[in-house]
Amino acid sequence: MSKNIKAVPTSEYNAVIATANQYVEGLRVGSAEGVAQAFHKDAVMYGFTNGELLGGPIKNLFDFVQNNGSAPEITTRLDILAITPTTAVVRVDMEKDAIGADYNDYLTLIKIDGTWKVIAKVYHQFEGGASTDPG
Repeated sequence: MSKNIKAVPTSEYNAVIATANQYVEGLRVGSAEGVAQAFHKDAVMYGFTNGELLGGPIKNLFDFVQNNGSAPEITTRLDILAITPTTAVVRVDMEKDAIGADYNDYLTLIKIDGTWKVIAKVYHQFEGGASTDPG
């Protein structure tokens, strides 16, 4: 007989969302350092921008933020799609980034030494994005 035990406390859901919010708030104010706080140092990102596959180290995202500045009109919705005691996937539905583009980001997080960090970002840019934004 299986035990009826809640595997992931609500506080972990809140911590995962807080990490995703660090990313979004960094985008809002145009702070590459703020965005970087949400990511593991070895994180990667992949996605299609203007129909071209872009991928590689998360530094590509930090460079984008540094080059394009703030996104004061950014609007997002964060949804946890899956969570375990040490992993999570968050969908970021995003409108109006620094170049006015819209995206869906899928952030994969891992909990290391009690801290949630994004280890991978996969994104889709919707038509209408006017730049080579890595998302």
